[in-house]
Amino acid sequence: MNERTLIDWDERYSVGIPLIDEQHQGLVQMANELYAGCTQGEEAARAYFSSVIKKAVAYVKEHFATEEHLLQEAGYPDLQVHKKQHEDFIRTILEEVKAFQEGRKFVPNHFARYLRDWTLEHIAVSDRAYKDFMAGRKGVP
Repeated sequence: MNERTLIDWDERYSVGIPLIDEQHQGLVQMANELYAGCTQGEEAARAYFSSVIKKAVAYVKEHFATEEHLLQEAGYPDLQVHKKQHEDFIRTILEEVKAFQEGRKFVPNHFARYLRDWTLEHIAVSDRAYKDFMAGRKGVP
């Protein structure tokens, strides 16, 4: 990890579903890109954030939809709890984006760190909770 890398992907984050692991790696890369953009000084950080945040939110939503679909198809018993965590995260992200767009106090590197912390905790705890369940299912991609 260098001073512009926020997260290093580690196989311990793997949930054993290649598509989901690939998307998780994409989330890690996006958090790293946001963080790198935030280390360029406030004006550059704000410009960078403005240019990539819509793409980041769309990617997160796409990932959540993919994950929730796979869990629903598999009959994962804690799907509603997992889905609520996703919804809460999206709500927080959209509130931060709105604050940024309205010119309210916004610190890009704090936002990037929030993405890191939430992503790693969610993958390490919530997503890992379904790993064993999904590993026992036949036909999981």
